[in-house]
Amino acid sequence: MNPIRVIICGAKGRMGRALVACVKADPELQLAGEVDLGDDLSQVIGGADVIVDFSVREATESVARLAGQHKKALVVGTTGHSDAEKQAALAHLKEVPCVWTGNYSTGVNTLFWLCHKVAQIVPHWDCEIVETHHTAKKDAPSGTAKGLQEAIRQASGKVPPAHALRIGDVVGDHTVTFGTTGERLELTHRASSREIFARGALRAAKWAVGQKPGLYDMQDVLGLK
Repeated sequence: MNPIRVIICGAKGRMGRALVACVKADPELQLAGEVDLGDDLSQVIGGADVIVDFSVREATESVARLAGQHKKALVVGTTGHSDAEKQAALAHLKEVPCVWTGNYSTGVNTLFWLCHKVAQIVPHWDCEIVETHHTAKKDAPSGTAKGLQEAIRQASGKVPPAHALRIGDVVGDHTVTFGTTGERLELTHRASSREIFARGALRAAKWAVGQKPGLYDMQDVLGLK
């Protein structure tokens, strides 16, 4: 079987470098291009099966437009989009499979699933989220925190507040606390390496190539739905 050809957008960033390294180490994948600020995605997109975008939110719509025009699967890991920005990008992707989520870690997506279940069991308990990332992270709260809020909202109808800390070089910590009088339940995920997100995004890329057009998330990739 021929390797899946992958283009990395945002290749010079922290996540981009991790993605490039993971692609090169995976015999099932082939690096079809590294695109960053000033590079022209249209010049290399023809040689790819899937695009993995971890660039900046301002670039996502143009990446999506090219993916749609060339009928290439797309994996979006960039965060910080407004609802309008996300919808503008998705408008170009009606004929291709797209995986879009705020966090590609297997552990974090298990946390989404667990929080949904807990919120179903104790919908009237108090709930709050605390997330911590490195000081260079621009969006706050993080895409992961927003994903946790949505998982809980779907189960209980309530959106818990999310508190963002930006400290040192923390890769990503998320704690969801459920509580009521006399007891408290805390669910925590801690990331110590960006490789977990890169490996998850590339798992999603492999999965997306074989899917029908549509919008998916990591819960679909992991079979948690």
